[in-house]
Amino acid sequence: MAVSFLPYCLILSFFSAISITQASSGRIGVNYGRIANNLPPPENVVNLLKSQGINRIKIYDTDKNVLTALAHSRIKVVVCLPNELLSRTASDQSFADKWVRRNIRKHFPATEIEAIAVGNEVFVDPKNTTPYLVPAMKNIHTSLVKYNLDKSIKISSPIALSALANSYPPSSGSFKPDLVEPVIKPMLDLLRKTSSYLMVNAYPFFAYSGNADKISLDYALFRDNVGTVDPGNGLRYNSLFDAQLDAVYAAMSAVGFNDVKVMVTETGWPSAGDVNEIGASEANAAAYNGGLVKRVLNGNRTPLRPKEPLNVFLFALFNENQKPGPTSERNYGLFYPNERKVYAVPFLVNGNREQAPVAHEGESWCVSNGDAAKEKLQAALDYACGEGGADCRPIQPGATCYNPKSLEAHASFAFNSYYQKNARRVGTCYFGGTAHVVTQHPRYGKCKFPTEH
Repeated sequence: MAVSFLPYCLILSFFSAISITQASSGRIGVNYGRIANNLPPPENVVNLLKSQGINRIKIYDTDKNVLTALAHSRIKVVVCLPNELLSRTASDQSFADKWVRRNIRKHFPATEIEAIAVGNEVFVDPKNTTPYLVPAMKNIHTSLVKYNLDKSIKISSPIALSALANSYPPSSGSFKPDLVEPVIKPMLDLLRKTSSYLMVNAYPFFAYSGNADKISLDYALFRDNVGTVDPGNGLRYNSLFDAQLDAVYAAMSAVGFNDVKVMVTETGWPSAGDVNEIGASEANAAAYNGGLVKRVLNGNRTPLRPKEPLNVFLFALFNENQKPGPTSERNYGLFYPNERKVYAVPFLVNGNREQAPVAHEGESWCVSNGDAAKEKLQAALDYACGEGGADCRPIQPGATCYNPKSLEAHASFAFNSYYQKNARRVGTCYFGGTAHVVTQHPRYGKCKFPTEH
């Protein structure tokens, strides 16, 4: 992610194989960044993703441990060829062939790689890798064709909104002139020919934080607001995200590529930030990501592209403690490294047609795993009875479910209370891997576990 506050001209700037055009609703994925020294192993992450109904992720490399862990998981993944390999890939077809053979063909189709991001925000790369981008993309695509993978795996490259010269109003969206002929047009032409999509990283947070005196927070967070009318085409906008995305569509149309689709490969809102990072808070992050997920899965589209479902990857799965930059950079995660949620986001779905969190069918209960570490189980119990809002009165001394007096029994009662309170939705019986769902009524002494709240 490029860390920058966009100038005012840019402020309006968890799967089945259903194609973007076929899906009645959009699709949600999550970026799995790993710039941290305290993250769970990839195998645990795959279990976490499954428990939350997340079945699309994007990673920033082709780490073999991650790709191996994803094998046979039915989780689709977008991988990345890093910027530092662009020059070699652009100049040497045999290098591109070897990279695809070792990093893609070796894992596919057991690991469902759906796309390759060739570089990331290359236009703002201080090492000036822009001239190598399109040649590298072409060589990677040639390699995919060579190994008969091009029909299954797309290529693209994520751009930051700073690639736009204008984005306010959205209808005036345009690319920076110095990028248009050398790279934008050739890249979009390749995407058109390969039936791929432009990858875009869009962060309304940057625009709001840098211009909080001009932009309504409700407008940035998908809340009810009066909106604004684009004087260029008369379209009304009620969200900054829509305005940013439509500015990209307008910019593509301006250079003759209004038929190329867009995938939002990064977007998110930090749950914490420095004093000058206005708007960075847990409540705002929950509102932004929750509001966006709801829009995507309910089939909402942008005003300029009312027939194009949204295709979005949230940033990011975890808080990453080794990311450089301001405090916000280390606080975009939906989960802490211990796998607890930073805040609740109702994206517990399969990522295509579902429009609400999916619940387990029939009677079911949530109980603790007997082999869970005591420290982890205690922490999960504390969360359930505290922040989680479970009804833990029955397991207090002298109450009906205090006996048997064991951590496993008390945790099971608390976990089940939380699970039932949340309508038995998929993902609400996990607690960092210390809990699981059962379909037979659990028994601990004379204690009865409720089946609903």
